[in-house]
Amino acid sequence: MINIFLKRVYEPVDEADGQRILIDRLWPRGISKEEARVTYWLKDAAPSSELRKWFGHLPERFEEFQRRYLQELRTNEQQSRAVDQIIEWSSNRTVTLLYGAKDPIHNHAQVLKEELIFRMDK
Repeated sequence: MINIFLKRVYEPVDEADGQRILIDRLWPRGISKEEARVTYWLKDAAPSSELRKWFGHLPERFEEFQRRYLQELRTNEQQSRAVDQIIEWSSNRTVTLLYGAKDPIHNHAQVLKEELIFRMDK
């Protein structure tokens, strides 16, 4: 059973969120750490700064962004360890991955969850 959910960090906190893991490299604007109630801030799960800047949240770049981000998650040691850490945390409890992007479809959280499911199914 997969206990991993996605949620914008700006959405209200819910006890059903379980462990709330912020997966952005930068702290989201306009929300305090108290409001966010983040359990862990796992910066290494986020895309590299270079890739994030190149993507610029443009939907037309999402497919290529997805390819490049998956490559990072699979070849960069720190990012790969971050994925393994999320898998470990989610093995016996609910985990909610928090992101700041406005677009709920074209964002790195979707790609990360896809990679988590892929690795868990191996």
